[in-house]
Amino acid sequence: MFLWIEYAAIGDQTNTPESAIKIELNILFFALTGITIIGLIVGFIELKFLSKLFEKKAFLVKISSKFIIYIAFFLLVILLTYPLAASIELDTSILNKKVWDKYFTFFFSITNLSSMVQLSFSLFVSLLYAEISENLGQNVLLNFFTGKYHKPVSETRIFMFADMKSSTSIAESLGHIKYFEFLRSYYFDLSEAILKNYGEVYQYIGDEIVISWTLKKGIRENSCIKCFFNMKSDLFKRKNYYMKEYGFFPDFKAALHFGEVTTGEIGALKKEIFFTGDVLNTTARIQAMCTELGEDLLISESLTRLLNLKSDFHLKPLGIKKMKGKSMNIEVLSVNEIKENEVL
Repeated sequence: MFLWIEYAAIGDQTNTPESAIKIELNILFFALTGITIIGLIVGFIELKFLSKLFEKKAFLVKISSKFIIYIAFFLLVILLTYPLAASIELDTSILNKKVWDKYFTFFFSITNLSSMVQLSFSLFVSLLYAEISENLGQNVLLNFFTGKYHKPVSETRIFMFADMKSSTSIAESLGHIKYFEFLRSYYFDLSEAILKNYGEVYQYIGDEIVISWTLKKGIRENSCIKCFFNMKSDLFKRKNYYMKEYGFFPDFKAALHFGEVTTGEIGALKKEIFFTGDVLNTTARIQAMCTELGEDLLISESLTRLLNLKSDFHLKPLGIKKMKGKSMNIEVLSVNEIKENEVL
């Protein structure tokens, strides 16, 4: 993009500054290959390091810190790759004096400054979009931009309602400020498992989290079920932290069900993606049965028919249950993970 904008700005080649790299097929191939590799490196750095480093930082601190780090990185990349591009254009060795004369001309040129201004603007917009999108929820901002749910649509989705156990007594013991920090840590530690299993956080309702999947993503490799046990596992790894910091360890119970919902944008002063349909009420009712039945995970029988659970999970039929406040009944099963030593 930078090369094309530069070419469009300077016109014919007689006006080309000495620092400019002319657009040729081999240069274009080099540039496309280079930015693909750099893009993958940046993605790796973001996911493995920077996103975790700044996860709990304020929005402005996160944006500005990442901006400075990436600008320094991109500046280094430009200064390292420019001699390569110059040697390709001049059809000579990278050690040739002409290459380095062009390099130093470029370093102090308006071309370099222009590239950094364009890159800085692109980087800022990208970071802003990514951080706003993260705060709104996965794909929510994209759906607003594309207008996917501007007109209500009907779709089949899987829902998980996960409710923290003994939350009232924990809140009373910790007090509202400490309990808020407890909840924030709790939801933070659940996030990786949700992302890994293609889930989308629909709502946080006090100590309850509602997770949603499109039907295709939810049944892929039993993702909706695996999400529950991955969340449990991730929390357990942090048990010592919770006991030391708060004196309590958060555990939860959950229910899974699927059905048709109407999805669309709703709200005047604050817009959000909203689901309506009987499946949400039914899933909430199933989740309420967990305590009564002494189970951590309940699933509707209709959803089990779409999944392949027999090799990795124990399914225990619990019979047909009457839904509180509803005329319909539903068959539910409990789900438990088969441990490796059980298989052996």
